Amino acid sequence: MFHHITVLKEEATEGLHIKKDGIYVDCTLGGAGHSSLIAGRLSGEGRLICLDQDDWALENARERLAEYGEKVVLVKTNFRDLEQVLKDLPFVPQKDGIPQVDGILYDLGVSSPQFDEGERGFSYNHDAPLDMRMDQSAQLTAAEIVNTWPEQEIARVLFQYGEEKFSRRIARKIVERREEHPVESTGELAELIKEGIPAAARRTGGHPAKRSFQGLRIAVNDELGAFEEGLHAAVRCLAPGGRVSVITFHSLEDRICKQIFSSYLSRCTCPPDFPFCVCGAEGTLKLINRKPLVPSEEELELNPRARSAKLRIAEKL
Repeated sequence: MFHHITVLKEEATEGLHIKKDGIYVDCTLGGAGHSSLIAGRLSGEGRLICLDQDDWALENARERLAEYGEKVVLVKTNFRDLEQVLKDLPFVPQKDGIPQVDGILYDLGVSSPQFDEGERGFSYNHDAPLDMRMDQSAQLTAAEIVNTWPEQEIARVLFQYGEEKFSRRIARKIVERREEHPVESTGELAELIKEGIPAAARRTGGHPAKRSFQGLRIAVNDELGAFEEGLHAAVRCLAPGGRVSVITFHSLEDRICKQIFSSYLSRCTCPPDFPFCVCGAEGTLKLINRKPLVPSEEELELNPRARSAKLRIAEKL
């Protein structure tokens, strides 16, 4: 969803092997960059279904993708509901009750506009209310986690989702402060996180609040649970020969993608000295790239946020 990852974005789209009359899904509409690339390759018979839970993304896409008319269908939803969305669309064919599409794309993480709009509460660089909801109609906010969850649960979120090794110290600081008054702004939270990290550790590795803000954002939006459900649904809903492209931005997402793809590969049980396979074990997917594709140095100069981006592509057998 980051607008400047030009080459990786193109590779993710190219990796889908787009057919002019095919049916494709962009599970992470964001700024509509991928959707523009895909829709521009479709004929009048082709369809692109764009999913996002963010109202800004959908409003922006209505303008940006208007020229493609009925070829593009916008749906406000979490991509964990991918299969149901496809079942509800009359033009999507089904086989044994399961929708069949030709390609599905995920570009995970928070889009640049979400980071850059300070009032959304995603960024530690803007002082704003603690929110972090991608879907503004959702109930859970970062403020609720910070001000009401038990100390050990806050520490778990920061450690498990943010990979913050000083999670316990930070959680203690947060609880001490909220006993005085609620922690209501991103600026105050960023300062508390800074206080919880030893001075020597603060001098390396970028902004001290980065990992904790990531952890809270993932918890607020249940990003990993949604991705796991959504990616399994994507594999089910691909037609034979269809492909799924996934761009991840941190190790937790990439690990889930790698493990799920791996679980659908063929598992030959023949003894290693057999000259060829006789067990007949068949997988559901094959990997298009054994190792993930990463941004070039030129791309990183344009957009340093892309440093951790990885692209994995798999094809339905």
